[in-house]
Amino acid sequence: MERPAATLPSPPAASFRRRAEAALRARRNWEQLAKFCTVGVVGYGVNLAVYASLLAAGVHYLVAATCSFLVAVTSNYTWNRLWTFHDRRGGVAAQGMRFLIVSLACLGANLLVLHLLITLGLGKLVGQAVAIALVTPLNFVGNKLWSFRLRA
Repeated sequence: MERPAATLPSPPAASFRRRAEAALRARRNWEQLAKFCTVGVVGYGVNLAVYASLLAAGVHYLVAATCSFLVAVTSNYTWNRLWTFHDRRGGVAAQGMRFLIVSLACLGANLLVLHLLITLGLGKLVGQAVAIALVTPLNFVGNKLWSFRLRA
């Protein structure tokens, strides 16, 4: 009679699971997420205010979204560096470049989602609000794990 295959997770999967569980239990990570979200809410407001102003001025919605992103990302980088990840400061240029790369990837995702939502009939302002919210988790993970990573 054959024995059933073992169902234990592989060592790398078990290690990842333990690290993930420890990260979810760490109060510091939740505080950091709350700070990141607070900075994000301010950036979100800045983004939408600039976006709405540019739309009102007759700027194409994709150009307006790009310009509003540039204003908001500058604010977000400054506040995340000074407040959210203050204990993880690296060189301004290197850290800023990583932040910009993550932000540009998120901008690409945002523009794609925004275009899709508008094509499906959602209004431009509501579409931008939804697109930003949908891209936020990617933004947090990229910045926590790469832009503001702990130095070895």
